[in-house]
Order: sequence, then C-alpha cells, then structure tokens
Amino acid sequence: MTDMSFPADLRHAAERAKGFMPGNEGLALFQTACVYGPLGPICEIGTYCGKSAIYLGAAARETGTVLFTVDHHRGSEEIQPGWAHHDPSLMDPRFGKMDSLPFFRTAIASAGLEDQVIAIVGSSETVARYWHTPLAMLFIDGGHSEDPVTKDYEGWAHHVIPGGALVFHDVYPDPKTGGQAPYRVFQRALATGQYKETRTEGSLRVLERIATP
Repeated sequence: MTDMSFPADLRHAAERAKGFMPGNEGLALFQTACVYGPLGPICEIGTYCGKSAIYLGAAARETGTVLFTVDHHRGSEEIQPGWAHHDPSLMDPRFGKMDSLPFFRTAIASAGLEDQVIAIVGSSETVARYWHTPLAMLFIDGGHSEDPVTKDYEGWAHHVIPGGALVFHDVYPDPKTGGQAPYRVFQRALATGQYKETRTEGSLRVLERIATP
C-alpha cells in the first residue's frame, strides 16, 4: 500500500517554494494524488513557482507515475503588477513580463523531482486542443476569473478517466472569503452528474468521476 505520509525530505522544499498552497491543502493534494496516481498520469493546470507541483510530484514518485504541469509562466491576472498577489521579484525586466519558470525549475530541482515533474510551457487553452492522454487526476489551479477557469474545465475535464479525480483549488462558497469563479465551475461539474464529491480540505475540492457500468 502506498505511504500516505508526505516525505520528510520534501517538506522543506515545499515550504520554501513560492506559492499560495497552505500546508494542510498541500498535504490533502498529495494524499489525493497517492490514491489516484496508480491509475495513470496526473495533470496540473497552473504551475506558478512549483509549490503544488512538489506535493503532486511527490505522489507521482510514490505511485510510479508522472505529473504534467501546464502554464505559460507569464502569470495569471491576479498576480500582475498592481494586483494584491503581485510579486515584483518575478518580473523579467527584459520583456516587462512576469516569468515564474526559473523559480519553478529551481523548486523542482531542489526537491529532486525532475524525473517525475514534466513542465509544459504554453497556455492551457492551446495545449488542451492537442492533448489526447487520459488522466488519472486533473488539478485545476490556473487563472481564477471566470474565463480561464471555464476554459480549463472545458478543455481538460473530459480527459479524466472513469474512477479518476477532478480537483479544484480556491473554491469559496461564501463570496466574502474569496472569488466565485472556481466555485461556480466546481458546481457546474457536480451538476453534470458525472462526479461525486469525495474530499474537502480548506478551499480544495476533490471530485471523483463516476465509473459507468
């Protein structure tokens, strides 16, 4: 049976990496990926600097699979200059744009997960048009406004195999606690009748795709 405890050698790497994944939610993400990883590859939409990829990559290592993580690395809307979550250290002055890719590479190399974590650099919408690999688990954590969350769901969710998992981050039922787009798309997925909710941890929501007889 797969060990569901987060490896001690990766805890420090996860804590050091830039990102917005609380420890309890990261642990839940790791444990969820350990459950579904034996069924096939894992895919993450929204890499940023690699914090969540460390949790998912650790599970990929435990279960003998891989993590594909998709991001253009120019930053989602909410981390651009002038927004609350902007980090000026991620600005590339040569182009006047965000660039989280070097930080991601450092985080994954420091964690020793380069064999398990495969970066796909490009927009989620573009990559999705050419994607054909069935997924055991899909983690949606890219842009958090209506358009990108909807496109991530519509472009990728149909690749989740029956019995696999569709996972959303930053789901806030109460608008006073966070943005509503991930919550609305999460509700949309539930309403299809193709998924059942299996776990909640903070703003993390895990849906399992129902296996048809």
